[in-house]
Amino acid sequence: MAATKPNHDYHILPPDPWPIIGAFSALGLFGGLVMWMHDNPYGKFVMGGGLAMVLYTMYAWWSNTVKEAHEGHHTPVVQLHLRYGMILFIASEVMFFVAWFWAFFSSALFPSAVDVVGAQWPPKGTEVLNPFGFPLLNTFILLCSGTTVTWAHHALIHGDREGLKKGLWCTILLGLTFTFIQGWEYAHAPFSFSRLNETDPGNIYGSTFFMATGFHGFHVIVGTIFLAVCLKRAYNGDFTPKQHFGFEAAAWYWHFVDVVWLFLFVSIYVWGGWGAPIHG
Repeated sequence: MAATKPNHDYHILPPDPWPIIGAFSALGLFGGLVMWMHDNPYGKFVMGGGLAMVLYTMYAWWSNTVKEAHEGHHTPVVQLHLRYGMILFIASEVMFFVAWFWAFFSSALFPSAVDVVGAQWPPKGTEVLNPFGFPLLNTFILLCSGTTVTWAHHALIHGDREGLKKGLWCTILLGLTFTFIQGWEYAHAPFSFSRLNETDPGNIYGSTFFMATGFHGFHVIVGTIFLAVCLKRAYNGDFTPKQHFGFEAAAWYWHFVDVVWLFLFVSIYVWGGWGAPIHG
């Protein structure tokens, strides 16, 4: 029987192997990580294979999504549901960061309830980073990047492809600058993530600081890659003023990263280190 064009606005997906491949890849990634942490000699190889497969699954699955858009399957109804999916994903990311903020505030507000040196916050003897040095500079960098990605978005909506490319280039460069500065900051931090030796025992301040800001830094890297893919697609002529969900999702994700950093800067860098000796 000859295929007929569907008379509805929904996209019925064909069978696809990537969900189950992705599931087993994630199992290998995290299972290998646990094995590695327990000093299993094969753990790092299992984790490496799982990570490679997770990355390849992402590439293949999202390539299929881009192909579907080119084939005209992303009708207005489908695009609306894709936006709902992105909103739910960002909401799950918010809950992810709530856990790290909860750990930080629980220790900071009730230092006597946890094993905090001196029952004070930051723990006695902890030297903190100057919030009005590189952290403040990184705050300005991310705020500027939010402006440039919005410039790119408006340029795309108005058919200005050169403005789209320039805005994306600026955003990507600002994201890379932020990552470089945070890496330098980590390398020179006066506290550690956990116990390193007898002279650097580590404490809950360092653990919560690095978990919260480190995962944010990871999200900045992911967002930078997301925008770099959008830049490549912009050069390929993929986006149109009426159909550009891939770029819109990247812009939403980047704004989410901006907002999380503002909360991190105010709560962890400024409020969380108030009254403690400042490094440098």
